[in-house]
Amino acid sequence: MDSVNYILIFFILFITKYLFQKLTNQNLPPSPSTLPLLGHLHLLKKPLHTTLQSLSLKHGSIMFLKFGFRNVLTVSSPTYVEEIFTTNDIVFANRPNLVAGQHLGQNYTALGWVPYGEHWRNLRRVTSIEIFSSNRLLLSSHLRSEEIKRSVKEMFSQTRLDEWKFIDVRSMLFDLTVNIMMRIVVGRPCYGENMGIEEKSRMREFLKETFVPNMALNLGDIYPVFRRFFSFVGLDKKLVKLQSTREEFLQGLIEETRIKRVNDSIDGEKNRTTVTDGLLSLQKMEPDYYSDDAIQGIISIMFTAGTDTSSATMEWAMSLLLNHPEVLEKARAEIDSHIENSRLIDESDLSNLPYLHCILNETLRLFPAGPLLVPHSSSEECTIGGYKIPRGTMLLVNAYAIHRDPKLWEEPNSFKPERFTGVQGEREGFKFIPFGLGRRACPGAGLGVKSVSLVVGTLIQCFEWKRLGPELVDLTEWPGTTMPKAESLEATYRPRPQLMQFLSQL
Repeated sequence: MDSVNYILIFFILFITKYLFQKLTNQNLPPSPSTLPLLGHLHLLKKPLHTTLQSLSLKHGSIMFLKFGFRNVLTVSSPTYVEEIFTTNDIVFANRPNLVAGQHLGQNYTALGWVPYGEHWRNLRRVTSIEIFSSNRLLLSSHLRSEEIKRSVKEMFSQTRLDEWKFIDVRSMLFDLTVNIMMRIVVGRPCYGENMGIEEKSRMREFLKETFVPNMALNLGDIYPVFRRFFSFVGLDKKLVKLQSTREEFLQGLIEETRIKRVNDSIDGEKNRTTVTDGLLSLQKMEPDYYSDDAIQGIISIMFTAGTDTSSATMEWAMSLLLNHPEVLEKARAEIDSHIENSRLIDESDLSNLPYLHCILNETLRLFPAGPLLVPHSSSEECTIGGYKIPRGTMLLVNAYAIHRDPKLWEEPNSFKPERFTGVQGEREGFKFIPFGLGRRACPGAGLGVKSVSLVVGTLIQCFEWKRLGPELVDLTEWPGTTMPKAESLEATYRPRPQLMQFLSQL
């Protein structure tokens, strides 16, 4: 098919779609003016969540947009969020049909991409029992504590008495988070103690490139009808290559665990010490359902959703604390009042550290890891706020805008952990939603909160921290679908004098 035929097909489809919408869509939410073919693409700039926030100030907290041929509903009000995730939760329990889901989501069968239904319920049940249940989190708590202890020991070994030591906080936190996740998945850290600096750096970059969350739209998503005629240059090839790299890495972890189970004579019913152990035990009972591909899909989501996002939240928390030393000192005083200088913070201590929890909540309010949450899609036509929402509309919930709405929060752009003091259920009013809501809410929220709180609390407990200079830490955001800092956090630290003896004995 030559280029003239492509253009003719494109024109005919556009005119048909345009006329059909004019005739049928009479009660859609407010919308800015559109351009032919582009829809509202000309209005979008990075970062998308701030662009949508600005548009909502002009057109309202519920908007109907056109990203090319794709219908998009954006909401930035707790009222609409409540209606969506209560009355219409099942309608919006699907994920949109994106190119990334086809290639990175094992053709929409992996947990993060699978349509709502029986298969999704089975996967959600398995992950809830084998990974995120209270019992599993309790059983894996020593793994998190051991990796944090190992990181503290390494940091201490690089310091001298009364000297401030430079540290790349981002790299340290990412390495620690990955080690924790690897211990949970296969029982060993990712970075061995004998791994050199260059080898460690290569592994870090590999993991970031391979498992960075990927929900960005591309041309194939904006004009989905043309995916059946041709593939946009380089798009599928890149995703296929990325998925191949993921599969090779994840299959290696499965084989490693399989060999270890044979060597250790694990019978499949006992000694489920890691996530992969548990999944291989299920495979033994139902080999067709729990195939290696299915296991890959489950442990893949742990790396994509549980490493970069958690380490980014820790980095934001440390950045905010460095810019607000009075908050850091208040958190340290709380820790000192509950924990003696002869041990590290344990997960069982977290319930006695409410101010530390307030710091985490305030960090997630200002810098949610997913500022637009994970996209949803309507499985049928529905009504939101009296407006008609067509079937197949992609939903973007602007958590960033809701978290910084001056109608909901006093001084919304200020870092004030005290605003969460004494709050009974921070989600009341649907104005604090860092982990999403409804059936497709983040299943790993409990694990993430425990990990971030424990790491940040331990760094406060063990070390004194300073900025590199008098200037405040830059809080500019990276303009992507997730929200890490644009610039890596660098700081200086030294052991606290009252913990020197204890730290020297780790």
